[in-house]
Amino acid sequence: MTANAPEANTEELHVTTGATVWLTGLPSAGKTTIAYELAGRLRAEGHLVEVLDGDEIREFISAGLGFTREDRHTNVQRIGFVAELLARNGVKALVPVIAPYADSRDAVRKRHAENGTAYVEVHVATPVEVCSERDVKGLYAKQAAGELTGLTGVDDPYEQPETPDLRIESQHQTVQESAASVHALLSERGLA
Repeated sequence: MTANAPEANTEELHVTTGATVWLTGLPSAGKTTIAYELAGRLRAEGHLVEVLDGDEIREFISAGLGFTREDRHTNVQRIGFVAELLARNGVKALVPVIAPYADSRDAVRKRHAENGTAYVEVHVATPVEVCSERDVKGLYAKQAAGELTGLTGVDDPYEQPETPDLRIESQHQTVQESAASVHALLSERGLA
């Protein structure tokens, strides 16, 4: 009889230090584009990564919510809960969400702190003039034509973070440079 050869280990090695990277900013600031660029880089290094895109969350987890201050707060808290759950289980949760109100973002940060989960806030500080030129979803055009009200940063408030962990001015650098800035901060904090 011949001995069976040991089974080859086909599992991929993953880095299991979780963290939430919350990218806040105006519509069309570049949050989602930066998040996906960063996600690719982190995955290539062996990290488990999920991008919690605000539009997808609204469709699947926060369906039925409107854009009142209360509904926006509820939406941000739901996203924050899912992000913290993923992060505490070894996933890098990248969260490109407008999250216009400081108190909502602070509550998410507090939830992470209470659970000892790493949290990094990145303000993608693209000026409204640049965002309206990019107008990825046509929101600024609709607002200008009177077809849309309550556009964050135009006729609805956006409370900029006073002390984010990182501020990116995406209009002055490439997407790759923006993602590299976030990656550098994560590395500095032992998270990448």
